[in-house]
This record gives sequence, structure tokens and C-alpha cells, in this order.
Amino acid sequence: MTQRAAPGVVIDGFRLEEKVHVGGMATLWRVVRTDIEDGAAQTPLLMKMPILGDNNDPTAIVGFEVEQMIMPKLSGVHVPHFVASGDFTGHPYIVMEQIAGQSLRSRFDASPLPPDEVAAVGAKVATALHDLHRQHVIHHDIKPSNIMFRASGEAILIDFGLSRHDKLPDLLAEEFRLPLGTAPYMSPEQVLNIRNDPRSDLFALGVLMYHLSTGARPLGNPTSVRGLRRRLYRDAIPPRALNQKIPPWLQEIIMRCLTVDPAQRYDSAAQLAFDLQHPDQVPLTARAQKMHRDGFGTVVKRWFRAAGTQATPQQSATEQLSQSPIVVAAIDLAQGSEALAESLRMTARRILQTAPGARLACVTVQKTNRIGMDVTVDKDGRNLHVKHLVGLKHWAHALNMPADKITYHVLEAPDPATAIVDYARVNDVDHIVIGSRGSSTLRRYLGSVSSQVVAQADCTVTVVKSTGAGNQQ
Repeated sequence: MTQRAAPGVVIDGFRLEEKVHVGGMATLWRVVRTDIEDGAAQTPLLMKMPILGDNNDPTAIVGFEVEQMIMPKLSGVHVPHFVASGDFTGHPYIVMEQIAGQSLRSRFDASPLPPDEVAAVGAKVATALHDLHRQHVIHHDIKPSNIMFRASGEAILIDFGLSRHDKLPDLLAEEFRLPLGTAPYMSPEQVLNIRNDPRSDLFALGVLMYHLSTGARPLGNPTSVRGLRRRLYRDAIPPRALNQKIPPWLQEIIMRCLTVDPAQRYDSAAQLAFDLQHPDQVPLTARAQKMHRDGFGTVVKRWFRAAGTQATPQQSATEQLSQSPIVVAAIDLAQGSEALAESLRMTARRILQTAPGARLACVTVQKTNRIGMDVTVDKDGRNLHVKHLVGLKHWAHALNMPADKITYHVLEAPDPATAIVDYARVNDVDHIVIGSRGSSTLRRYLGSVSSQVVAQADCTVTVVKSTGAGNQQ
């Protein structure tokens, strides 16, 4: 017989202390472990229990089972630490780390927020989503109450009851046919019951950023399937029409997230985070200046395409991410070796051809002094930073890449290897391509930049010699 939840009750070694939240589908209790006497030494824990009753939505029970399957598979700073769970044969629960602080929901009372703050929040959430997607999970319920922040600043995603794991059975898809999600944030493909495209989460993040920027929801809060289907053909009012303080680059990003066709959104959450952290590199299209919804003719065409159709299933989250890496080409413009530059181009081109959604960041390091004044112009009086940018664009010209798939960055630092590694870590880079001119006595003694990058980087590194041969580490 299931034990009634109340303060002081012990369930599988966890004592209920205080009920901290009652939702539509579950209650949250603060709990402590009874096998650890020193309460001060315990990590704060929460127990989540489903609300069971005759009138409850059956998706609540299935969703709880889904969360019980998925949470033990997750790790990292962007999710609560899983501790234990109990199934429906006894007392169903999930015990997890308790996150201090408030959810993102509290920030919406102050909207519209300044553009830089919207971008900072969006970048943190996108980074968390990328980490989740790399763990084979699509969240499918990104909304303000499901996003929290650690004291150290990282976004944390909670509530995985509607999520899908590439490697686990999708119980929700197997048992239900109606769209699943929270209406204002559901992507068009979710309306069509397509649950295996990670770009659905990017659509929801676009809704969040729109709301934070304007104080309004882009697609309202529909209460019927018919109302939800409007987003298959009706676009949102451009955010700058509601708030002219929004810069064109932020509208470009938000409207790209909100496109009906997921193929026209960002290829990965990491690429979205990249743009939010480098607004000066965002290529602007017509949507950046748009002030009105699409015209009647465009909407009618979309309506005919959407009427009575079911979307074709997309590839899995794992497959999508594998085709959408961020690649860094680390270029030493001072080396003056066209042979090495060409070898780098050939290697970068070969890597990019294997991943159609890849993004290339061309990076060089302008060395600065640890002590003393830095020289900012060359002997001819040209600004060195601008000169390096021009050099990067000249190097990349032969690659003939679309403007939205390539960016250029001059890093100013005393240590080139550390600057490249830090850049890769902050921007979730998947692959670094870097040149090496070969050996010398000084390089063997001090260690070359490329060897230091290989030793320190968390991602794949390909070292290219001036002969054109690549050596993947």
C-alpha cells in the first residue's frame, strides 16, 4: 500500500521535510537522507512525486516514467544531479539535487529586457541545450519555469517528462497522438507529432527570447489543436515592430529560430549560442529589418502546404549534431607560408565537406605583451587588428562559404595556445585545425603552439604540416 506523503514520513531512506511546490502533475518535497546523521553535510535534495488520482491526465504518469528513464542517463552542470527513484509498484518518486535560486520565469516580469541581457540569457540556455542534445536528449518543453541558473551562472534544464532520448523507447509517441508540449513554446513539427528533431528546442528558445525582448509572446497561447496549427503557416510580428530598441542582429537571430521549417533555423544549439556571443559576426538578411508579417500570398502558400499534411520525420538528435559541428581554423598570419596556408585550406575544406551543417570560425592570435605597452599599428601605420581580419578573410576566400556559415576572430592574448583553447572551450568547438611549420630547436625546447593545443584542447585537433599532410589527434 502506498504511504501517504507527509512531513516526517520516510520513503526508501529519504525523510520528507517540507512540501515546497505543488504543480499540475507533481509535488516537490525537500528531503534528507536518513543514513547520514550530519544534516549540515548533506547535499540539499528534492523528491518529486506524481499526483495520482481518477481525474489525472494519463500523460502525467507516462511522462513521469519517461523522466525516470532519462534522468539517470544525464550528467554535467546543466541538469540536476540524479540521486534515486522509486517505481509505481511501491511509491513513485525521483530524488535529485535541489537547485538554489529562482527559475527564468521571474525575469519575465521585468520584460522587455535590454538586448545584451536577452542575448546573455539566450546563450546560456543554448549552451545547456547543446550539452543535453549531445547526450541524445531533446527536451520538448523549454519554457521559463523549466530553466534555472546555478550560482556560478550556468543554465540548468529541469523537468524531462516530455523529453525524447535517442537510445530509449519514446513512450509518449507510442501511447499518444495529440501534440505534446506547452502551447506558446511548441514548434511546428511538435504540432505534427515529430519528436526527433533537436531544432524544436531552438524554436522554443526563440519564443523565450522574443518574449524577453518585447514583453509579448510571438504566437500567443492557443488552446486547441486548430490554434496550434496556425504556426504551420502564420509567422510572428517582427520583434522590432514592438520594440524598436531591439538591434537588427537580435531580430535576425530570433526570427531565424522561429522559422516554420526547422531546416532554416540554426543547425545546432551551439551555433545559436555562438551568434548570441558574437553579435558583430551575425550576417544580416532581410528579416533583420523586417517590420511586418509575411504577406497574404506567402501565408496562403504555406497554408496549402500545411493543410492535411504530416511532416516527414527528421534525423535523430545525434545525427543532426554530427552533421553540424563548429570547426576552428587557427591561422598564424605571421608565418608567411602560402604552402602551409593552402594545406590548412585543403584540410578545412575536407572536414567541412563531411558535415553539411558545419560552421567555420577563422581564428588568429595577435600577441600582446604581458608587461608593457602593446603595438597596435604596423610599420606602415595600419591597425593590426583590422589587418589581421583582412588576412583571415583573404585566407578563407577560396573556400567560398555562405556568409552565415563562416566568422572571423582576432584574439588578443600573450599566449596563443591558451587563447585558442579557451576560445574553443567557451564556444563549444568540435574540431580545431591548426598549422605547424615543423620542428626546430626552440620549438622542441618550448613546445610549439600546435602541440600545446593538442595537449590542452577538449575537442578533436588536426595538425597540418606545410606538406599538406594532416595528423589528427
